[in-house]
Amino acid sequence: MAPSLLRTRAPHALPGDTHRPRPPAPHQARKRVRTSKGKRLMDTQEDTTVVVERSDAACNRARLLEAAGRLVAEHGAERVTMEAIAKEAGVGKGTVFRRFGDRGGLLLALLAAVEADFQRGYESGPPPLGPGAPAGDRLTAFGCALIERIASDTDPGVALTRQMPRERRYISEPARAHHRHVATLLREAGVDGDPHMLAHALLTFLDTDAVDHMRHEGHVPVARLRAAWADLVQRVLPPDDSSSVCGEGCRRERRSGSRALARP
Repeated sequence: MAPSLLRTRAPHALPGDTHRPRPPAPHQARKRVRTSKGKRLMDTQEDTTVVVERSDAACNRARLLEAAGRLVAEHGAERVTMEAIAKEAGVGKGTVFRRFGDRGGLLLALLAAVEADFQRGYESGPPPLGPGAPAGDRLTAFGCALIERIASDTDPGVALTRQMPRERRYISEPARAHHRHVATLLREAGVDGDPHMLAHALLTFLDTDAVDHMRHEGHVPVARLRAAWADLVQRVLPPDDSSSVCGEGCRRERRSGSRALARP
């Protein structure tokens, strides 16, 4: 038998044998260590390698999203293509497709990135949008803020939302976060019924297409939309919420809502 085959098949070196088996690859050597102390050390080394790889992937992903964000700001979301993003980021088009799958997947990722500031605002920012205000005030402020954003022609998150099919909008992380937030406020307010389903019903009023239709085809001004939202919140909240659930901000929107809703 050829010497090369003998060396390949000999797994262990016998006493006195000058044969030295080929050492395993570094990642294989780490996996074969069995002592508890060594295993902890090797596990740490393997974990470090994974983190480095994920950091590189995260950096590439962030660079692509930054490039996409610049193009959206300059040209509008409807004109942004995968080819243009690849060119802006200095990578091949295949890299963009491998990272995000298709244009819809990229828009989903970019939407989550640009919505992060607004999410921090209603989760941990100052009242009445953030914690520290009654649930009714927070719910009213949340809806009014969304209406103002949809009415703005410069909000990048809304522009991206308009470019996404409905089925993708509903599975986006911002949409799920909005639903969780509204449902949580309804529970805090102690509303009757199912907070989960009531949150879906309330968010229908704040749907981008619905607000666009009311503004453009129905000629409804933003002030009246805000007032209608405040009135809707009032009707959903418990009747005895005046002190513990709905504060002065909510009542102020109610008063303005009554005047606005009285107009044809």
